[in-house]
Amino acid sequence: MSLSHTAAEYMLSDALLPDPSSSRARGLRLELPSDRLLKFVTVGLPLFLVSLAFAREFSAGSQISCFSPTNFTGKQSAYTDSACWDSLIHHGFDAEGRAITKSLWALKVFPYSLLVVAVLMYLPYLLWRYAAAPALHCDLLFIIDELDKSYNRSVRLVQHMKKVQQASAEPEQFWEEYERARRERYFEFPLLERYLTCKQHAHALVFIYILRNLLLLLFLAATCLYLVFLHLNIFFQDEFSCSIKTGLLEAEPHIPSLIPCKLVFFSVFQLISLSVGSVYVLLIPVVIYNALQLCQWDKGLLSVYEMLPAFDLLSRRMLTCPLNDLNIILLFLRANISELTSFSRLNAVSALREATANKEDIDTVIDFMTLLAGLETTKPKHQ
Repeated sequence: MSLSHTAAEYMLSDALLPDPSSSRARGLRLELPSDRLLKFVTVGLPLFLVSLAFAREFSAGSQISCFSPTNFTGKQSAYTDSACWDSLIHHGFDAEGRAITKSLWALKVFPYSLLVVAVLMYLPYLLWRYAAAPALHCDLLFIIDELDKSYNRSVRLVQHMKKVQQASAEPEQFWEEYERARRERYFEFPLLERYLTCKQHAHALVFIYILRNLLLLLFLAATCLYLVFLHLNIFFQDEFSCSIKTGLLEAEPHIPSLIPCKLVFFSVFQLISLSVGSVYVLLIPVVIYNALQLCQWDKGLLSVYEMLPAFDLLSRRMLTCPLNDLNIILLFLRANISELTSFSRLNAVSALREATANKEDIDTVIDFMTLLAGLETTKPKHQ
């Protein structure tokens, strides 16, 4: 008998979780995987393409090529290219023959506008990092720690029950006391459960998360509209007529009124704008999906923890409207499931419970541990 008792004690001691290390606080993920991917693409793509555009500009030299008259010297041709690049105004005539001008400055500032786009795309993540991440970090650290402690309390309770059962002269009286304690909810974890219930009535995190996605959606749509505007108005005109008859050259008779010029970088800017626009259009449904995740509960994680005694946040129908901070916390708990050591243990116990023949004997993790500890021979069946 002593050998079986010793084996049960060793089994229960091995079931206890080790004390959490200090690296848990540093290892918590405060961004969902989809949000991290969005940040990497929305911010990194324009920065990468702009760096390629600047690299080409520095390597290729002049970004414009003007067809100066043959009587122009080399310095005059260089001045023509420089003056036309500085002005970047197209001079033409309408259908009635009237002179019109069209500014092409949007092409000149296009690389810098992509830098502005990258900064705008980073603003929602700065909002989340400084307005919501500190509070979320504290919530996750406390809840993960309490869930693991709740599992350990259950195992220690089984250890105590085993010692009391061994010292009890009347096993039936022991199990009657156990059933009475369950009915009166002596095994509940009021701090954790009330904390999670309190989070159902808070909306600060969910408000910031929705605002973050709305801002990101707004910036994506604004960038796409800006690129559409460029394509409809400017990105179909790689050639333009430039006038250099200004200032000291205005009265020079040998200088033509208009000089044809061609933009060397035009095809590169077209490719960059199409790449950014097409990727951003594909990301819009991803942002909408991230926001719609808040419209339903992730009950898989809490349902596993319902095996803890008296932890019945789901069974008591305490989960109401999903637009609250608890739903955000559940999403981030799922993203930090590797830090939640007790989840894998309880998930395994839940799978074993499904494979057990007498399922009516297993309501909580305490019931399962009592069976594993060898108390099932004297434990009465639940009615």
